[in-house]
Amino acid sequence: MGTNMSNILLESGTNEVEILELFIDEESGYRGFYGVNVAKVLEIIPIPKNIIKPPNIANTCAVGMFNHRDKIIILVDLAIWLGRKRTESKSANVLITEFNNIVTAFLVSGVTRIHRLTWADIKPLDSYLEGLSDSITGVIHLEDRIVFLLDLEKTIADLNPELAIKDSSSDAEEALLDAPDQPIKILHADDSSVIRNTVKRRLEEVGQFAVQSATNGDEAWTLLADIKKLSREKDCSIADFVEVVLTDIEMPGMDGYHLCKKIKDDPELKSIPVVLFSSLITEKLIHKGESVGADGQFSKPDLSLMGHIKKLVNERRRAA
Repeated sequence: MGTNMSNILLESGTNEVEILELFIDEESGYRGFYGVNVAKVLEIIPIPKNIIKPPNIANTCAVGMFNHRDKIIILVDLAIWLGRKRTESKSANVLITEFNNIVTAFLVSGVTRIHRLTWADIKPLDSYLEGLSDSITGVIHLEDRIVFLLDLEKTIADLNPELAIKDSSSDAEEALLDAPDQPIKILHADDSSVIRNTVKRRLEEVGQFAVQSATNGDEAWTLLADIKKLSREKDCSIADFVEVVLTDIEMPGMDGYHLCKKIKDDPELKSIPVVLFSSLITEKLIHKGESVGADGQFSKPDLSLMGHIKKLVNERRRAA
């Protein structure tokens, strides 16, 4: 029997997160510990007996597919994707996940337990570690071991490059319509340097947006505090410095839900529209963004958010 994860709930905006700890046993005898956000996990099941391996699977980490609850799901061997050699075991587990509005399965050696933490407990990678691995987004120190938080979104982009955020977009021509008089000033927070750079380039290439980037919610909040101080000193509007906050949800230090709630609870900042841009935007989880007052929610890699941002800002500019 599998384990259903749907009953695990957390209140939004508290900066809490539940991390499922899993492990991979390697042929060398080493056991590596990794973590994934419980919000992405639908079920944990034994290895399916009906795995099929069609010859047209090009990506080596996608080892097959199987039928589960009348849905064909691709099975990814997490060890292969991480460049590890896993010890074969009949007691291995499969995590069935949903993010980016896609259901995917991941083969692992096993799972240990769920840890309730805050995002402040998850440390971002320094520049050295970030350069060594683009599959890890954070580090968690638990008792006598280190757990690496996995960037599962990258596996999806590796499996199908069409699901990654592109440098060019079919929406670009439409985005040129109804152009604002002045570029829209956006503060964008995301812990992935690849996504930060791509989003900045994509938004600015249409000539209607000016993007300032932050590596996580903590840094974005610090920048907003500086902007508040500057607006007081210059006796001008905060909108002169930032008109929209665009934020990921999963970030070490402070997550996007907590950042959004802090903005909406702040008398000077609450009028700034906050748009969530995350792989966690699904029908099952959209209520979390609504509960913290988000003004828009878009699932990666959907950059149709450009039109939504323009509408929000144009309405505010006309009302000013």
